[in-house]
This record gives sequence, C-alpha cells and structure tokens, in this order.
Amino acid sequence: MTLSAPAVTVPPAPDTVRWIREPDTLDNWLDALEPGVPVVLDTEFERVSTFYPIPGLVQLGGGGEFWLIDPDVAEASERFRAMLADSQRPKLLYAMSEDLELFRHWLDVMPKGVLDLQIGAALAGAGFSVGYARLVETLFGETLDKSVTRSDWVARPLSPEQERYALDDIRFLQPVYEWVCHGLRQRGLQQAMADESQRFADEAASLEDAGQHYLKLRGGWTLNREQQAVLQALVVWREQECRRLDRPRNRVLNDGLLIAIAERCPGSLRALNDVQGVPGGIVKRYGEHLLELVRGAREADHTDLKPIPRPLTRDQQALFKKVKRCFRKVADDTDIPIELLAPRKRLEGVIEDGTMAGNPFFEGWRRDILAPVVPEIEELLAQ
Repeated sequence: MTLSAPAVTVPPAPDTVRWIREPDTLDNWLDALEPGVPVVLDTEFERVSTFYPIPGLVQLGGGGEFWLIDPDVAEASERFRAMLADSQRPKLLYAMSEDLELFRHWLDVMPKGVLDLQIGAALAGAGFSVGYARLVETLFGETLDKSVTRSDWVARPLSPEQERYALDDIRFLQPVYEWVCHGLRQRGLQQAMADESQRFADEAASLEDAGQHYLKLRGGWTLNREQQAVLQALVVWREQECRRLDRPRNRVLNDGLLIAIAERCPGSLRALNDVQGVPGGIVKRYGEHLLELVRGAREADHTDLKPIPRPLTRDQQALFKKVKRCFRKVADDTDIPIELLAPRKRLEGVIEDGTMAGNPFFEGWRRDILAPVVPEIEELLAQ
C-alpha cells in the first residue's frame, strides 16, 4: 500500500505515562477542552468467557494531551458520559464497533459524533478494513509494538509495555484524522466519514434487538413460517439467558442447535432429547421451558413475521453478477472499496427488491457517486 501524506505533525511518544486517577480530575479536564476540539478515544477490555465485555482501560486524549484512565474513574465521571453522547464533540476512534458496544453495555451510553477513522481511511483511498498499525507504518513510518495486544487488561498494575501500547493506540489518531480529512476534501467526501460512521453506529445498536436476532441465523431460511416463529422465540430466550448468566451465546446453545430444535418442534422432553447434538444438561435444565416456548410460538399469529432471507436463486445470482459489475466500475473509478460502497448484503437486497429506488442505504454520499450507473442498474433489474 502506497499512500501520499500531507504535512502532518505526529506527536512524539510522551516521556512519562500520565493517568487520570479521580473522576473530578477527568470532569475538569473535559470541561477545559475548547468546544469542537476532537478527542481521541480507545478502550481495552476482556471478553473470553463472558457475554458482556469487561472494561480494562480507557485511553483518552485531546489538545495534544494523552491520558490513561481506569474504568471505575471513567464510570464515575458524569462529564465523560456526557462527552460520549455529545454529537458536537467529535470522537476519533479506529475500528470502533467493539468500543461502542462496550460503552452501550457498560455505561448505557449511545455515543454520538463518532468518527471511525478506519471507515474514513477507506473513503480516502487506503483500502478496505486496513489495520491501525499498518496504516500508521505506511503513513508515518513508525512500527507499533503489538506484542501485548492480547494481554490481561483488567489486572493491575499494567506493565510499562502495556502502558506504551495503550498510548500508541491513540497517539496517531489525530494525525490519521488530518490525513483522512485531506484525502476526503480532495475527493469531495468531507461529510461522508461522519455520515457513514454514525450510520454504522446506529445500525450496530439497533441489531441488539433480541427479537431480530433470528434473522442473523441465515441457515434457518429453509424453515417454514411456523418453524421460524419457533426459532425467533428460541433466539430471544437464548439472548436473555446469555445476558442473565453473562456467558457467550455458544456456551448456552449454539445457532445450529437452535435451528435443529425449531425444525423438529419437539412436543416432549423425549423428542427434545432426540434432537441430535442437544446436550442432556440443557434438556434437564431448560427442557420444560423450551417446550413451552415451542408450543407458544406455534400457536401464535405468524402473519407479520419477517422471514429469514433466502439465498439468491440461480437467475438472481446471474443478475447479481451483472449488477455488481456496475458497482465495481464505480468503486474502481473512485478508489472506494466495493465492500464499503456496496456490501454484498446490500447488493442482494437490491436484487430482491428489484430496484434501487427508495433504498436509504444508497442515498447520501453514495447517491452522487453512483448516479452515472443507476440507469444501467435499473435497466438490468427491469429485465
């Protein structure tokens, strides 16, 4: 990857690692920031055997200063929560999905004003889903030490190597932001990063609706409507149980087994026990409740149930390839990765809908970029 970089000042590694140890100190530092000045933000967490991520560290900077903050300090700071929710305070992150999930579950905050610089870098010509360390090395010639990436971020004290790693994760965000903004101005996409980042954040939050999780189990598309209603009920139950126990989904019951139970719709403990792969412990602990869920879902009105999307037919796949070529041409001409411009799931939706008209995903910054090929796409869809 070869990228040209404008004159960007990279802050030197600080001589000493600075911590904010008290909530009042954090509040005062945030209050002293000039309005509109971006903050750089990252988190470290643990998530090995739990449903929810366990916060381990917050890295925060702004105005040339960088801080490490223990989770209990950030949690006790009202100004920190307010800053996350403030749409007028730009927050610079890189590959932010897990950070935003942490803030939602840990602090019950839906961050606003977030700018994902990985998205911005893709729009500016760096390629799709480029890692932070690789981009920093390409732009600024500095190699980041990633040896402590998977270390224990909850235990204290942190090692000097962990502290330096944590600071490096935010030290380059402002320079990356300046490079991204320069590239977006040249491409006329100044607003695209903000719009795309907030859309991504909003969609990620909406996908946490337990009642919609069954739609992610694409292998369940072969089930009939009644069976899919059963699957929906089972998925909602698993989601609630995982949250109650704070355990990963597969540690309770994996997707394949939920689909198998929904397909069989067992009416007795023996029938449930006969579903291949269902552990006896699950039958013993949850069997009666699962049978009750199956009965209730089968008896419910399924009229408004949204079906799990089925794979494209052979004819639709052929059309998909033709339509994708149109999008590919635009992606190549604009140097915007097609994975960002038109992800496969969105393209499949276009094929299923038979038109791009009224599709909000292809409005905004995408509308003008795609305008030259829309007539050709619509003609293909109309055939």
